[in-house]
Amino acid sequence: MNLDHQLKEQLRTLRLSGFLESLDLRLQQAQKDSLGYLEFLQVLLQDEVERREAKKLNLRICRACFEEEKTLEGFDFSFNPKISAKVVRDLCRCTFIEKHEHVLLCGPSGVGKTHIAQAIGHHACRLGHDVLFTKAVKLFRVLLAGRADQSWEKRMKRYLAPDLLIIDDFGLSALNPLQAEDFYEIIAERYLRSSIIITSNRPPQDWLPLFPDPVMANSALDRLAHNAHHLITEGDSYRRILKPKISPSTSRGVN
Repeated sequence: MNLDHQLKEQLRTLRLSGFLESLDLRLQQAQKDSLGYLEFLQVLLQDEVERREAKKLNLRICRACFEEEKTLEGFDFSFNPKISAKVVRDLCRCTFIEKHEHVLLCGPSGVGKTHIAQAIGHHACRLGHDVLFTKAVKLFRVLLAGRADQSWEKRMKRYLAPDLLIIDDFGLSALNPLQAEDFYEIIAERYLRSSIIITSNRPPQDWLPLFPDPVMANSALDRLAHNAHHLITEGDSYRRILKPKISPSTSRGVN
């Protein structure tokens, strides 16, 4: 067994095979810059730390189940100047997660609510927080299926576990009694323990009529409103701008 093969086997045994990705490059750097033994070792270890952190970040982003990789860097604040860039950037610092606070993003369709919610979630992943993104309709569908196959508690735990739960497009339609119970359970269990972001086309004051039981509605919404940052998104729709333009000749057809 030659020295090169032996080194590779030893690194694999120690679960440090990532060293091999940058070893040749770092050896060249060490020779060029006359690095000492400790400096060389430090550089290799820093490479390994960065590799492992990148792997953990990719795993957190994968587990978050974002629809798309939306980031703050990709959001065009100039398009909708009514949206406060300062407030959004402050939320992306994710101190609200550390304080177990919530965020309510409300406004008309297409103005960037989902983008902002996912951007905050992406920054939370970067900061080491566990995140889960879900459409409200999917959340209710998954929990309903859990009631049918006796896996409701297991499925509910998935929504209670992450540091940040993002529920997108809440309030598109009225809740039935089971959906209202599930939503109340999530709010009650996460209240003062972990954070929620909810996006909705309706302002919070219009959520009460969505619940079949006004007592349950008041109890759930009081918990949310008491400990939440409210961000109203207004302005033109991004989707209208991004919609493909059809030329007059195309619309008439080709003869």
